[in-house]
Amino acid sequence: MDIFKRIAEYKSEGERLAWSGTFKDYIELLRNDPSPAMTAHSRVYEMIKSHGIKEKNGQKTYKFFEQEIFGLDRAVEKLMEEYFHSAARRLDVRKRILLLMGPVSGGKSTIVTMLKKGLERFSRTEKGAVYAIKGCPMHEDPLHLIPHELRPDLEKELGVRIEGNLCPSCQMRLKTEFEDDIENVQVERVFLSEDNRVGIGTFSPSDPKSQDIADLTGSIDFSTITEFGSESDPRAYRFDGELNKANRGLMEFQEMLKCDEKFLWNLLSLTQEGQFKAGRFALISADELIVAHTNESEYKAFISNKKNEALQSRMIVMPIPYNLRVTDEEKIYAKLIAQSDLRHVHIAPHALRTAAIFSILTRLKESKKQGMDLVKKMRMYDGEEVEGYKDADLKEMQHEFLEEGMSGIDPRYVINRISSALIKGEMDHINALDVLRALKDGLDQHPSITKEERERYLNFISVARKEYDQLAKNEVQKAFVYSFEESARTLFENYLDNIEAYCNWSKIKDPLTGEALDPDERLMRSIEEQIGISENAKKAFREEILIRISSYSRKSRKFDYTSHERLREAVEKKLFADLKDIVKITTSTKTPDENQLKRMNEVTKRLVEEHGYTTASANELLRYVGSLLNR
Repeated sequence: MDIFKRIAEYKSEGERLAWSGTFKDYIELLRNDPSPAMTAHSRVYEMIKSHGIKEKNGQKTYKFFEQEIFGLDRAVEKLMEEYFHSAARRLDVRKRILLLMGPVSGGKSTIVTMLKKGLERFSRTEKGAVYAIKGCPMHEDPLHLIPHELRPDLEKELGVRIEGNLCPSCQMRLKTEFEDDIENVQVERVFLSEDNRVGIGTFSPSDPKSQDIADLTGSIDFSTITEFGSESDPRAYRFDGELNKANRGLMEFQEMLKCDEKFLWNLLSLTQEGQFKAGRFALISADELIVAHTNESEYKAFISNKKNEALQSRMIVMPIPYNLRVTDEEKIYAKLIAQSDLRHVHIAPHALRTAAIFSILTRLKESKKQGMDLVKKMRMYDGEEVEGYKDADLKEMQHEFLEEGMSGIDPRYVINRISSALIKGEMDHINALDVLRALKDGLDQHPSITKEERERYLNFISVARKEYDQLAKNEVQKAFVYSFEESARTLFENYLDNIEAYCNWSKIKDPLTGEALDPDERLMRSIEEQIGISENAKKAFREEILIRISSYSRKSRKFDYTSHERLREAVEKKLFADLKDIVKITTSTKTPDENQLKRMNEVTKRLVEEHGYTTASANELLRYVGSLLNR
């Protein structure tokens, strides 16, 4: 990559997007496309929506969040529908502070960072273009130049809404520089940027004794008072607070509830009226989305204080819980590891999944549903089918506890433990047992875990170990199957021939002798029993398979053994059961003969080429599974 060429292209792209002209030119621009006049809330919503929306089973997934936020689809959908969409339509929720509340390392800061970066990119697109009065310290909406009496007619003509007043600086410039001739006021296109403090601001609380309200609202420039003669002269004031600079975009209020009360009072009029007080000026208009984040304990302390009732009523609280899906938890760990300097270390398959199983179990609440344990619940949350339970049961459990996911082990702890294991041993690879061992050792050092929680978490590590044992055995058994796909397909087609004859009360023709035979009940049951199909349920299961085949046929789609998840599992388990003795003997022999050694090398090669292991981690897996089968 020619970095200097890319830099030159980026610079020329900025020059191409640049626009400047008079206010009259800007009005003509709005006649063709009124979207630059959208509010900050609308801009955020349109930015997210521009990346695309997927809908499945009535649930919306916003593609904007897909690469960084995992397992929070329901929380994000609620955030979009109940806040951003409503605020974009100018409903009253836009006059509220958005407060993301959830446990540490749950994704709150990531969401805000994504919104800020997304706005920066969106402002460089045609749809997200932002125009401001040139030279305004608050990058003000040029439509504020229109006198209030004339606004209704112009709103109808352009199809826009005009809210807010000129800032003190622009009011003075309009009189002194332009002699109230708004037509020739200069307008320019601006690009939102946190680094350049254009339309994106971040406020972080510090020591209450040294924190200055000027950090939010700007301050007097005392060096210019002798020149301009008054503290109320806009030229003697720095409009450089975070609320000033975040105008037209978004301001992140980090750890908002840790702030001194006087800082929060400034937000009362800003949220409700779109104005805030600064210096010796009238209220200053600002169009910005304020996003804050905090944890649950601080929020509870905040709402228990009666003094905070006014501000509390101006907040929309959005719970951001931990992810509760194992598959998505794996993605979180993979993302965090990819961002580190440990990318070169091989992490064996299922190592992150095993850690994810442990983490998810610590976050789940015991369901009151009969027969439902945490492992079954975890599997259903992850999209797996569990015998005896349906989608309705899943939805019922998801609404059983409002606080589910607000506690438990956080992703950062898991990554810290994995990192510790990697660095401590200076290993070139790590497997699931290494990860579980590191997690277990870390529980003793975790400062916030009680003795009771530690015992509970140790039990979850044992459960995760059992889940890994099954995954490991399946992995090795699958690798031992020569031409696995072909073997599975043969068994699958044989099963289909038999259930078709069974359901149609017909015979099967022997392919060798041509003899008409009864359906092989023993074969059918040996497959069905692998997934717990009872004698009473076998007829319904077989009929359901035939209905699925008929449906595929009508749609001209091929039905194979992978088309039905439970049947695929049954076929694989049946093959594994038949091979168990071969696997056991081969993996546990200390001095394998020539045939066994050949098979071992073939299995190792298949684990490396098809399952993502290295030679070292594959050999470890084989030794471990051999010890499991010999128990």
